[in-house]
Amino acid sequence: MRVEIWSDIACPWCYVGKARFEKALAAFPHRDGVEVVHRSFELDPTRAKGDSGPVIPMLMSKYGMSEDQAREGERRLGENAAAEGLEYRTEGRDHGSTFDMHRVLHLAKERGRQDELIGLLYRANFAEERSVFEDDERVVAAAVEAGLDADEVRAVLADPAKYADDVRADEREAAELGATGVPFFVLDRTYGVSGAQPAEVFAQALEQAWGNRSPLTTLADSDGGEACGPDGCAVPQG
Repeated sequence: MRVEIWSDIACPWCYVGKARFEKALAAFPHRDGVEVVHRSFELDPTRAKGDSGPVIPMLMSKYGMSEDQAREGERRLGENAAAEGLEYRTEGRDHGSTFDMHRVLHLAKERGRQDELIGLLYRANFAEERSVFEDDERVVAAAVEAGLDADEVRAVLADPAKYADDVRADEREAAELGATGVPFFVLDRTYGVSGAQPAEVFAQALEQAWGNRSPLTTLADSDGGEACGPDGCAVPQG
């Protein structure tokens, strides 16, 4: 069975949702028969390379939040991440274009190291101080840690056309499947799960999708699980 996950490195709920899904998968009796494929989805596909800045002012400007609201949202996201055993920096993070990272993730897919790389990019973005948006060598370092060749990664980063069509194809397919936000999980093209649902929901989806072949049915939509979309990321409630 194949599980496809549309996500973005800039999406905090994708970071949390990956951990929740992996918890469910680890307990799934047929986990050795599950292939996980990560698909590209940019929350801001118009963002230019090199255009980066701090998260809090971005949240205030783009979504009309006060500074207190933006900081409280980050604090609650940090609590949700911590509940899954994840580190999350609530202060000092930046944001920017993720297009190049998605291109490198397609290289990693070809080399069988995609899951390792996306986990390291999430960690670099949400838990570590050094920016993944301001220095290509930060992306190279994560890719090398994931098992890729540094020169091959640099060659991809230096060629804006390399894997660009693959990224755009993933994004078109997400739209065709009705995904308006991420994370978005598609299990064997049978069931869809939208948002960073609890592990129990992912466990249910795995059980139901195993062996089934039918048109895509959404088990949980974005109203029931936190997600990020064009209008922003859901803020966890206290």
